[in-house]
Amino acid sequence: MVKSIEVEEFEEIEEDNLLDDEPMIGMSFDSEIEMYNYYREYGKRKGFPVMRRSSSKGIDGMIRHVSYVCGRSGATRSKSSNLLRPQPNAKIGCNAKLGGGLEEDEKWRIRVLNIEHNHTLLTPTKSKFFRCNHSLSSYAKKKLDVNDRAGIRLSQNYQSLVIEAGGHENVTFTERDCRNHIQKKRRLRLGDGDAAALQNYFMRVQSEDNRFFFSMQVDDEGRLKNVFWVEPRNREAYKEFGDVVTFDTTYLTNKYDMPFAPFVGVNHHGHSILFGCGLISHEDVETFTWLFRTWLACMSNSAPIGIITDQDKAMKIAIAVVFPNTRHRWCLWHIFKKISDKLGGYKQYRDISDMLHCVVYDSQSPAKFEEIWHRMIVEYDLGGNDWLLDLYNERYHWIPCYLKDSFWAGMSTTQQSESINAFFDGYVN
Repeated sequence: MVKSIEVEEFEEIEEDNLLDDEPMIGMSFDSEIEMYNYYREYGKRKGFPVMRRSSSKGIDGMIRHVSYVCGRSGATRSKSSNLLRPQPNAKIGCNAKLGGGLEEDEKWRIRVLNIEHNHTLLTPTKSKFFRCNHSLSSYAKKKLDVNDRAGIRLSQNYQSLVIEAGGHENVTFTERDCRNHIQKKRRLRLGDGDAAALQNYFMRVQSEDNRFFFSMQVDDEGRLKNVFWVEPRNREAYKEFGDVVTFDTTYLTNKYDMPFAPFVGVNHHGHSILFGCGLISHEDVETFTWLFRTWLACMSNSAPIGIITDQDKAMKIAIAVVFPNTRHRWCLWHIFKKISDKLGGYKQYRDISDMLHCVVYDSQSPAKFEEIWHRMIVEYDLGGNDWLLDLYNERYHWIPCYLKDSFWAGMSTTQQSESINAFFDGYVN
């Protein structure tokens, strides 16, 4: 019996010397990875993204068949309510695909093939920006690890690799790729002595002032996972200035590789104020949910009117669960920071960047935004850009004209958290 399963996109692997010829039925490979790598490189040369659609296992549990498709296969249902301005769609039903199976001689061979596309193909210069073509070399991984252990921040770590390569156009990865790699390497290494010392310290502080709040979460084996604490003055400040909160986990400690997670606001002078902070072992839905619920309980279950974060998906899910009535806004700075990575491959990159800023800041109404956005997509042929499509679908989280009906205390970014992070430099290590 053969069992079919859906799988995620194949993890990126280092490139081998791949053939430059066209794929053909019967072409053989020594492994499934080699076959995928061949088709991915073929797609890069021809100008289309490749994704792994499905695989089938035999009764022995071994994968016996896989299929890869063009990244523009399938269809996405438009969420646009305006029939005159339909949503740009990256999924347009392209049927290009490659299917292969494991033969009795232990060779993987192409069994199904369609090389015809129903859309315009890009040049290799542009196609390298497809997610499937992102890859970190052994050298880049090693340098990221060394710099990370030395306490160098991710943004500086990434920029050093970009500068060394001679510019963004010469690297095959993004800052998110670097962050994902570093996170995979991190493990919670808080020793028994350190955990006990931390708990004893918090208990001593609490015995001196019972308004001090702390919570420590452990895993099934009793090892410390997450820590959260709030000083009395933080709780008092939240009562006065807690309408809007920024939350950012991009500041990382050096010794334990645990993201530092401060809750930050602004006072009546526009100065940053701290509402509590934590050290977390993972940036997933479970961890964020625990942290948000713990913080909310500490603040007498008084949720903020608005919260500003980056685009982290796990964070977004946890916020919807814990703060269902709080308006969630994405940090504009984090979004614009990605423009060079996401759009740098286009010939008219500078013009696109300028127009995108115009779309964001000059659109005084949703109707005006829809008009200018659609004009930008058409004028620069950006309908196939997945990043822009995702941003459009989530426009209610970051476009100012959709958010101006809520109070934001003059904030649209998490830069208040950055100032708090700068203050903690030298203390959290």
